[in-house]
Amino acid sequence: MTRVSVSHLRQHLPAYLKRVQGGEAIQITSRGRVIARLEAEHEPAQAARQWLQGLQGRVTLVDVVSPLGPETADEAWSGDADHL
Repeated sequence: MTRVSVSHLRQHLPAYLKRVQGGEAIQITSRGRVIARLEAEHEPAQAARQWLQGLQGRVTLVDVVSPLGPETADEAWSGDADHL
């Protein structure tokens, strides 16, 4: 992560904003101490979509809101009458 002083950031703000827009995070320092971090804004919905895409192929997502219909409920049940 890039570190830059407040005074240097002020002098070159447009260049640093382009870098942040490109995905880079920048730590801002004052007197050698980190006081803030500048990073691109992330839309929560987009982050959730990316997380779900990362799970693709590793988990099985099913519809937990709609119940199984009578024709598929029997097919989905794998138990027998003795073990209800």
